[in-house]
Amino acid sequence: MAHLVRTDRPDRCSVGSARRYRAARSRNGGAVTGPAPDGLRVPVADPAAAAQFYADVLGADLVGNGATVDLHGTGTVEFVSAEHPLSRFPRVVVTYVLDQPSEVEDVTGAASARGAEILKPAKKALFGSFSGTFRAPDGLVWKLASDKRKDNGRAASEPKPIETSLILGVREPTASRSFYTSLGMQTDRDYGNKYIDFVPAPGTARLCSMPGAALAKDVGVADSSEASDVAFVHRTSAAEAERLLAAAATAGGHVLPDASGAQAFADPDGFRWLVVTQ
Repeated sequence: MAHLVRTDRPDRCSVGSARRYRAARSRNGGAVTGPAPDGLRVPVADPAAAAQFYADVLGADLVGNGATVDLHGTGTVEFVSAEHPLSRFPRVVVTYVLDQPSEVEDVTGAASARGAEILKPAKKALFGSFSGTFRAPDGLVWKLASDKRKDNGRAASEPKPIETSLILGVREPTASRSFYTSLGMQTDRDYGNKYIDFVPAPGTARLCSMPGAALAKDVGVADSSEASDVAFVHRTSAAEAERLLAAAATAGGHVLPDASGAQAFADPDGFRWLVVTQ
């Protein structure tokens, strides 16, 4: 069945893109190139407590030293100790696409019970979607969404995402698209300066972009023009890391030093990428 898509509704774009994931990979020979976001690194006062929130709310597995959560195979969130945790909207929204509307309600309720700030209660939206937003205790803003207005089956007792996406609030999505395609990413859904996303690699989140003010309004927070405090993590080979850093510098980004020892670059909007060699 065809789905109507509103380009000012990032939950609709993410859900629609998830349904075309395998087809897009097939067109690209099954491979996705470029800096796939394997994880998101977030500065917090208490990494273990931040990670436990997601273990409780999302049923996510704790990995490594217990300060990283695995979002059911759709990427990770890593928490690092910092004197200055997130204090403002980081211009990134994590969209967590679920199957049933009642799953959206259940996860929203669990988040609220464990200290999250509900920004927009979960409810039916125009054109058949169901969504809500919250700010986690660590400061990350999440959007939970389903492409259904009502359940058409039994909700899972432990809901797992169809897809996870990271939406960047940028100055101009078309300029952001030019930068990331220069690094090797493949555009999937393109609505010009309203919304653009890229084909995800298996086991990673989908990268998306939309105007910062529109993104902030959609999730119910004040916009911020300051540099984001979160960082994206990409794991790759040493040779590919060298290629990415050179391509980023040529395309208008900036190669940066990083205290963790990883190689790093920033895109033209200031979003940092940590390139970890394996």
